[in-house]
Amino acid sequence: ASSSPAMKLRRFLLRYYPPGIILEYDLKNGSREMKEIDLLHLTVDTDVEVLVNQIVFEEPLISEKKKPQLRRLIYKLIEKLESKEANDFYLFKILRAHILPLTNCAFNKSGDKFITGSYDRTCKVWNTITGDELLTLEGHRNVVYAIAFNNPFGDKIITGSFDKTCKLWNSDNGDLYHTYRGHATEIVCLSFNPMGTTIATGSMDNTARLWDVETGECVHTLLGHTAEIVSLNFDTHGSRIITGSFDHTIKIWDTRNGRVAHTLSGHHGEISSTQFNYSSDLCISGSIDRTCKIWDVASGQCVHTLRGHNDEILDVSFNSTGSKLVTASADGTSRVFNTMTGACQSILIGHEGEISKVAFNPPGTRILTASSDKTARIWDVDTGDCLQILEGHTDEIFSCAFNYHGDTIITGSKDNTCRIWKN
Repeated sequence: ASSSPAMKLRRFLLRYYPPGIILEYDLKNGSREMKEIDLLHLTVDTDVEVLVNQIVFEEPLISEKKKPQLRRLIYKLIEKLESKEANDFYLFKILRAHILPLTNCAFNKSGDKFITGSYDRTCKVWNTITGDELLTLEGHRNVVYAIAFNNPFGDKIITGSFDKTCKLWNSDNGDLYHTYRGHATEIVCLSFNPMGTTIATGSMDNTARLWDVETGECVHTLLGHTAEIVSLNFDTHGSRIITGSFDHTIKIWDTRNGRVAHTLSGHHGEISSTQFNYSSDLCISGSIDRTCKIWDVASGQCVHTLRGHNDEILDVSFNSTGSKLVTASADGTSRVFNTMTGACQSILIGHEGEISKVAFNPPGTRILTASSDKTARIWDVDTGDCLQILEGHTDEIFSCAFNYHGDTIITGSKDNTCRIWKN
């Protein structure tokens, strides 16, 4: 592979979760571009020499003399895969966040800030390290229900409210950029696209809307569902969006024109949760019909129906590479499945109440569950063993999240507190 003089490699950047190498390069016209080399199948047993040769052969930007550097970077990624987290998490801070109940909490990418939404009509921004309240975002006229940072950047926050509006804020000083109006009823889910240029909102009015971050305009209204939209996510490239609805279907939309690419039918109950895998060639849906389905994004066909739960599935999530997924159910268990085969690998048994939220840690070695039994639990992905119970909340926990590094956990409870846990 000869390197093209039209492009000049400036530097390599590492991406740990999921594993990859990012190439920063200059074009002839002076503009700077990025290109990602995904290494989703990297393991501790990978033959590094074969991989290095393959990358250099396939990637014109990387010359032979860059091999030693490339080799070092791959070993660094493998080292990260090997590191075992033996330490328990300890309670770091209790934040009595709001006077009225919390609705949601979310980290920025680095995890040094997080946000909480509440029935008190505000969103608060917190410093994770000190536990100090940094900002209160006021202006909504009803419950602030759905909240998000524009990760990986973290300089903006969106809040979706029962007042039918979504607001866009500056996360550093709390300035309000835009109020997005147009939904007829409550906004219950929202997301930034990965580039941070578009916002999607899902509502009880059966529609989703795409909004322009810069102009504040509604770009597309996604029409087609016949009941509330309760889940929505962009794919990794931001070119598609998935919506899950109480009409028992999931729809995949093209974000460029706002049209439906596929309607995924087959569930026999309301959809609770949806997600794309990192490669964005598969997506999953969890339903109150007690099943999770894996779908092929290109064809819209169901690849696997994952059974085993004997009550509603309330949350589903892929690990960072997409090789595994986990389901959380009202039956008090979570199940880990192999994405390719659809086989159940382990069952996480121990909670005494329904599990409403589930998440993998970034390396994919641990699973975090939040339950109505007032505990959150940390599990070993491979064995299904419960490694730790995070106790102390005095009411059900409905929200839990890892930060990007996997060394901090946040839990949100109906007891009106947020707890920060560190290892």
